[in-house]
This record gives sequence, structure tokens and C-alpha cells, in this order.
Amino acid sequence: MKVGLLTREYPPEVYGGAGVHVEFLARELRSLVDLDVHCWGADRPDATGHTDPHGYRQPAFTTMDIAVSMANALAGHDLAHSHTWYANLAGHLAKLTHGIPHVLTAHSLEPLRPWKAEQLGGGYRVSSWIEREAYEAADAIVAVSGGMRRDVLAAYPAVPPERVHVIHNGIDTTLYRPDPDTEALAKHGIDPDRPYVLFVGRITRQKGVPHLVRAGAKLDPGTQLVLCAGGADTPELDAEFRGLVADLEKTRTGVRWIPEMLPRDEVVQLLTHAAVFACPSVYEPLGIVNLEAMACGTPVVASDVGGIPEVVDDGRTGLLVHYDEADPGGFEAGLAAALNEVVGAGDRAAAMGTAGRERAVGEFGWKAIAERTVALYESCGRSS
Repeated sequence: MKVGLLTREYPPEVYGGAGVHVEFLARELRSLVDLDVHCWGADRPDATGHTDPHGYRQPAFTTMDIAVSMANALAGHDLAHSHTWYANLAGHLAKLTHGIPHVLTAHSLEPLRPWKAEQLGGGYRVSSWIEREAYEAADAIVAVSGGMRRDVLAAYPAVPPERVHVIHNGIDTTLYRPDPDTEALAKHGIDPDRPYVLFVGRITRQKGVPHLVRAGAKLDPGTQLVLCAGGADTPELDAEFRGLVADLEKTRTGVRWIPEMLPRDEVVQLLTHAAVFACPSVYEPLGIVNLEAMACGTPVVASDVGGIPEVVDDGRTGLLVHYDEADPGGFEAGLAAALNEVVGAGDRAAAMGTAGRERAVGEFGWKAIAERTVALYESCGRSS
């Protein structure tokens, strides 16, 4: 079976969980199918790159232009598999023009991310249209969690439920594992003798990092707050975040903002030595970064949204905090309380970290995920 895997992100240009997912899924799929990866940007040794020759200022138009190029390249393939709305149109066009099945993986949903209008402007209406067309016509949809499956069916009631299949995100526990070295801490100015709360993610409304910064004012004074946060969606959000960090730095020590994307080995060290990992997302289909923290033996404090409760076992591998959009202050207070509890939990926190590592190894391996994905491919057959 010749499969075209379609994605915006692919190494070395990975900025989010969808890109991490594609990287490891592709690695495992290569031994199971004849895999062809198509991504945005320049060619890679193991992927064909596609660019927008027109230089459109509107990102949605760039997406459409690249979609045509990707779809054109899939002649002679047996199936297209797209990831995120940035590639969904390419899969849909390949289905229509080449008569092949289109499988898509739902990493997020445009109707549940209205803040994207800040980034895309009118292009948000285009991205929503692209996503709806692709979802309603897809031969199969992979939801990365049970919560995501429910969201897909609620957002797109025209999609037959039998076409939506839950295949969780995975984690490579040979790459993400406890690392005793501390060079990364010294490099980034983190005091190894003080416990720290760690956040890793983009500066976007979805990830909820402003909530965490505001919660930082209520953290124990001896606790550091380390924010590996970059790639703000908009200049306005970047300015807002900078202001929040500056205000927090006036009231406490140990606030460390690392705005650049770090190499994986450094992230693993930071995850390993954190007292607790914080995931304050307001929307999260699964939250692969929580798996990364758990695989490094670190307890997690996270919001209870989307698929996060399917990963973080409340009370066993970390703590969940209820998120209520109508009560952001209550969420921030709950977040601070849970973080303080884990930081001061001693042996209990260590047990959470151990249980998280065991859960990541035992339930979220990429080999099994790839095998389930290929079984889904084989069930689709060719479109008429």
C-alpha cells in the first residue's frame, strides 16, 4: 500500500504536538507501508517539501496553494492521510481527483478554537470551511482521544459516527526518559537547589499559559517557574504575555522565561528535574506534552479539558484542575493550589512520577499505534 502522509509540520520544523505525532507515526509506518511524506517548506531527506510560490499574505490562501501541490503529487498513491486543517484540503483534493481514500487525524477543531480569528482574520472562516468539507467527506477520521471523538461528532453532526475511530497519541519512551544530567539547567539559569514548575508549549490561547503566569503569584516563594514558551500566535498575545511575565518578576524571584524552541535533549533534562509539569490548556484533544513529562518520571498538574483526563490519572500520575471559562480566577487559584501541593508532596510526588513513567511505557507505545493506523487504512478500500 502506497500512502501519502500530508502535514504542515515535519522535522526539523516542528512547533506543536501535531508535528511530534507525525514525526513518530511516520517513523513506525515506514516498516508497514510504502510511505511518502509531504510537508510544508523545503525538501527533507525523508519528505517532499511544498511551498507557496505566490507569497500570499493571507495564511489561508497559502494553505490552499500548497494543498493543490500536495494533491497533485499523490497521483499513483493508494491512500492519503492528512494532519490538521493545513493539510486536510490536500487530502480531500487527492480523494476527489485520484479516487483514493482520505483518512485524517483530528488534532484540534476549528469551531473549538475561535481565538484563531486573532491570528488568521477572515482566513479563520476559510480554515473552518476547509475543515468541515474534509471531515464530512473523509473515509475515516482518527480522533486522538475519546474526548476528541465526542467533539468531532458534536461539531460535525453530518459525520457518520462509525467513521470516527479513537487511536491515542503516543510517546517514544526511549527518547523521553529520565536524564540525570543537569547541563541544560545551568545553561538556562535554573537553580538546581530550588524546585521548579515547568511549562513547555507555544504562547497561544489554547495552551492557557497566561493563566499559569497569573497563578505564579500564588506559588510558594521557594518555587521557581520555568516557562519554555515561544511562537506567540499574534503580536498582541506576545505583548500580553511579556507584560504578565514582567509583572510577575516584580513580585517574586525564580521566574525564568525561555522563548526559543529547545533541542529535545535539553527539554528532556528540564522535564526530568522539574518538581512538577504544568499544563494549563483551555482546549486540548490529548496533550502529548503531558506524556513527555510522564515518560521522564515527572508528575503533572493539568486542566481537566478534552482528552487530558485520558492521559493524566488524577491522584495517581498527577492532579487535574477543573477549568471553567466563566471563572478564570477560580481556575488560576486551583492551579496554584495543586502545583503547591505536588511540589510539597515529597514521596507522594515521587510515586506519581514513577506511575506516570509506567503508564507512558505501558499504554502509549508508537508501534501499536502505527499498527492500528494501518489496520484502519486497510479497512477503507478505494473510493469509487
